[in-house]
Amino acid sequence: MRLFATGLLLTMAALFLVLHRLHGLFPAWDTPLGYAIAFTEAAMVGGLADWFAVTALFRRPLGLPIPHTAIIPENKDRIADSMARFLRENFLTPQVVARRLQGFNFAASLGGFLGDPTRGENPRIRAGAANLLADVLESLDPEQMGGMVKTGLKAQLARIDAAPLLAQMLENAIADQRHLPVLEAMLRKVGEVIEANEPMIREMIHARANTIMRWTGLDERLANGVLDGTYRLLAEIIVQPDHPLRGKVDEALTALVRDLRSDPEMQARVARIKAELLANPALGAWIEAMWERGRTALLEAMRNPDAALSGSLGATLGQGLGQLGAALGGDARLQVMVNRFARRTLVGVSARYGSEIVRLVSETVKRWDAHTVSARIEGAVGRDLQFIRINGTLVGGLFGLAIHTVERFL
Repeated sequence: MRLFATGLLLTMAALFLVLHRLHGLFPAWDTPLGYAIAFTEAAMVGGLADWFAVTALFRRPLGLPIPHTAIIPENKDRIADSMARFLRENFLTPQVVARRLQGFNFAASLGGFLGDPTRGENPRIRAGAANLLADVLESLDPEQMGGMVKTGLKAQLARIDAAPLLAQMLENAIADQRHLPVLEAMLRKVGEVIEANEPMIREMIHARANTIMRWTGLDERLANGVLDGTYRLLAEIIVQPDHPLRGKVDEALTALVRDLRSDPEMQARVARIKAELLANPALGAWIEAMWERGRTALLEAMRNPDAALSGSLGATLGQGLGQLGAALGGDARLQVMVNRFARRTLVGVSARYGSEIVRLVSETVKRWDAHTVSARIEGAVGRDLQFIRINGTLVGGLFGLAIHTVERFL
């Protein structure tokens, strides 16, 4: 389009020269030639003016230091701040987010997409959107973004009252008897540990037996009895659902649930343990590593979504997503819960992290090279910009023709 616009301007210039050379050679043609010359002359003026205007947006015309040219490179930082301010004022305020989400059934839309991700969608549009999101994710500073994720996750964990949450989880596990497999696995592990250390246990019993027991061999019988009794007790607890010790475990867990809900000392102990975990540098390193792995996997999935769902694991994941989509699309109560959670989460994110997100966008754009920014913007809207030049050439010529016509009749 740039070549076409430039070629049209050069054509007008060539016609202007040719028509000027022909003017006066054939007196009968002077009048129509005058109209044609006026058209080409005004077309050159219009084309040159619009060429200057379009070029001045991205670079200095002919390399000359003309004031108010190379507008985008010279004002890149101001443009970044304006973009960030526009994003903040129109998208990331809690009021705007709440208003845009009001009446929007996020759960049903998500369920429809998960149930059939190809329905009513253009694959090229999806691929383009995925690549665009991948480009944006790659352009963000990984360390700064990871720090934001770590800080935000720690802040959310710090707000959680862990004791009632643990109490609810334990109560649900006891009600559904989900703690029994854990108990049985622990008992089996205890049996394996005793079996692996049986010689040491026998030696301990022999060392603590008195001289008479060692002389009579009762210490060996005592060791066998202790070990056999322990193995038998563990086996009975595992295979007998109504074993008394199982009831004792259930009573202990029920008491723990009660303490987690009503005992201030137990709640303070849980809060102290949670605070120590959050302050541990190892947790921060784990969150950062988890974020980097998630970011890498997300980028790979965006770049190659077909490969992400290939193979048995991908097929299982796709089937699970389809079932989740069907549940979201058909369960009204679940939709209400998901929509409420989505609204509260997005409004909360905009309130707490809107400024950080805006600052991240602004700093990212400011770090871009000015030439790269100009080239990308020009490439994105280049056809329309060249149409401005083309229209300027043609419209300028028409105005020149109109002015010449008026001039002829004055």
